[in-house]
Amino acid sequence: EVQLQASGGGLVQAGGSLRLSCAASGFTFDDYAIGWFRQAPGKEREGVSCISTWDGNTWHANSVKGRFTISSDSANNTVYLRMNNLKPEDTAVYYCATRGGGCKVAAGFYGYWGQGTQVTVSS
Repeated sequence: EVQLQASGGGLVQAGGSLRLSCAASGFTFDDYAIGWFRQAPGKEREGVSCISTWDGNTWHANSVKGRFTISSDSANNTVYLRMNNLKPEDTAVYYCATRGGGCKVAAGFYGYWGQGTQVTVSS
């Protein structure tokens, strides 16, 4: 059974940092892409970052480039999202998701989702 467990969210002041973790199980980690998405109240879910675990290729949304970094640890089947210089507009529930094949921007391409972790950035 494919399972994704997202953690690491919290309350932080603007300019602060957080590191989210996505622990994966139930599938061959190195055969899948894992993405981070976020959804703010009243808004659609949007892609934030993605990594192809077998070759390390990454993608970041323009809104987070230079501030967020995605990485993977195959030994621990975990993907991380390091978020620096957080802004109030980064406030959202963050989800990790996985799909076979390479990264895709749209959430509809991902078949398995974690439960989400809340990130709140105060001004």
